[in-house]
Amino acid sequence: MRSESEEPVPLHEEFIYCCGAATHVLKCGPWKDLSKDESKNLPRLLFMIIPGNPGLAGYYRTFIQALYCGLNQQYPVWVVSHAGHCKPPSGMEMIEDTDIKELEDVFGLNGQVEHKLNFLKKNVSKDIKLVLIAHSIGCYITLEMMKRASELQVLRSVLLFPTIERMAQSPQGKLMTPLLCKLRYALYMPVYLLSFLPEGVKASLVRFALRGMKTCDESSITTSINLFSVDCIANILYMASQEMMKVVERDSTTIKQNLKKLIFYYGTGDSWCPQHYYDEIKMDFPDGDIRLCEKGLRHAFVLDASKEMAAMITDWLQDDLTKL
Repeated sequence: MRSESEEPVPLHEEFIYCCGAATHVLKCGPWKDLSKDESKNLPRLLFMIIPGNPGLAGYYRTFIQALYCGLNQQYPVWVVSHAGHCKPPSGMEMIEDTDIKELEDVFGLNGQVEHKLNFLKKNVSKDIKLVLIAHSIGCYITLEMMKRASELQVLRSVLLFPTIERMAQSPQGKLMTPLLCKLRYALYMPVYLLSFLPEGVKASLVRFALRGMKTCDESSITTSINLFSVDCIANILYMASQEMMKVVERDSTTIKQNLKKLIFYYGTGDSWCPQHYYDEIKMDFPDGDIRLCEKGLRHAFVLDASKEMAAMITDWLQDDLTKL
């Protein structure tokens, strides 16, 4: 399998309403509609990315392009933003103007799980097998999806830097929990004031914030401008506050039931899921495919290591794909 292609990578972008909330979808490959059961041209497999938080699809643009090329452009690779984390285009509201209340608390953690299940139900044929690639809190969401919808044809779930337990007790969680749970409203006013800055100034501020990185993905800079939207920040921080309160005990039952489908990838210096979390899950599931990063990749790998991560994943999945 190759990791890059010289040809332009087909990339389709959509802003839709899912569960009544604005949702950004990036689709890599020529397949734009996977919901028609009668179509003979549907692929056998969809790679779907479940993002971390902030759950902005744009952060994964380079990642899905590299993954698509690494898969020899044989399968679609899609990333679906979290509900309400994207800034909708002009003329589109954050919440759909309808009398039908599709989902209570869609911006909360439980709502985000149901949001992804609803997206699959409405947009992907039930006959298509899935490879779910999840990042950070997306790993918790993915395990919940597998628990709630056992009918999903999940070939593999790849859980990258998985925040699936004791988030508030992690080193980063101890710092962020008071801010997220008690002081997050204080952040809205400065974000509101910054939202009036010209786009070029916002981009300069993002570059300054990321100045410590040797290389930074340009799509991460343009995507980060969404964080100057009060609505986006409010939904991002609200979800994060629920993560601190609700992601407590690891769901070992679901992991045990799906162990042969799961690949875990932990970081060595990850302050959201420290290495002793890896040591403990490795001890509890000695037969599981549970890996520890040897490359020093950061938790937010999409900022500077998307291509490297995509190349690793295509290597991990070669045996699965040859059996299709």
